[in-house]
Amino acid sequence: MKRLKIGKITLGVCQTNCYFVYEDGSGDALVFDPADRGDYLFEALRDKGFTVKAIFLTHGHFDHIWGVQRLKELSGAKVYAYEKEAQLCEDPAMNVSAQAGRSCGVRPDKLFTDGEEFDLFGIKGRVIATPGHTGGSCCYYFEEDKILISGDTLFQESVGRTDFPTGSMGVLIRSIRDRLLVLPDDVKVYPGHGPSTTIGYEKENNSFL
Repeated sequence: MKRLKIGKITLGVCQTNCYFVYEDGSGDALVFDPADRGDYLFEALRDKGFTVKAIFLTHGHFDHIWGVQRLKELSGAKVYAYEKEAQLCEDPAMNVSAQAGRSCGVRPDKLFTDGEEFDLFGIKGRVIATPGHTGGSCCYYFEEDKILISGDTLFQESVGRTDFPTGSMGVLIRSIRDRLLVLPDDVKVYPGHGPSTTIGYEKENNSFL
């Protein structure tokens, strides 16, 4: 029986999707990719009755991390990322924040390994490494509830760009084919930009794959 819920707040010049996952009936929320306004996210979630318990990053690009520090300060939540993205998260040149005019570096409190399972505040999930958009991009999979937070790896009928530091189109396509398209067709995909989709729909309609 599905018990997890997912909400979305879209923010910033890149219209980044910030997701919050919570257990049905609970106010404890895991926040994914807090875009560029951590204070706004904190207040918006608080007003909805949610407490930010953890901050997850799918990758370290500027439009996904600008809001991290402020959200962490306000909530006291720890920041989680995939271990191979640590350097990019911390380096303003690699994460493109310097070029975007607001230099920023984030040091995650906890670094996951590929395939690592987590159980935080009653919410269980698994890390799936999907390098390509960046060298340490990952997705977060909630198997029981068939939810995949894909960051900028997989979009509806598209895939992430690979022209920033550590990106590779060949690696990205292999990641999607080998790590994501093997999931059940009815898994709902929640990307970092644009509308949600499903694994089955992308198998049939994504021309990049």
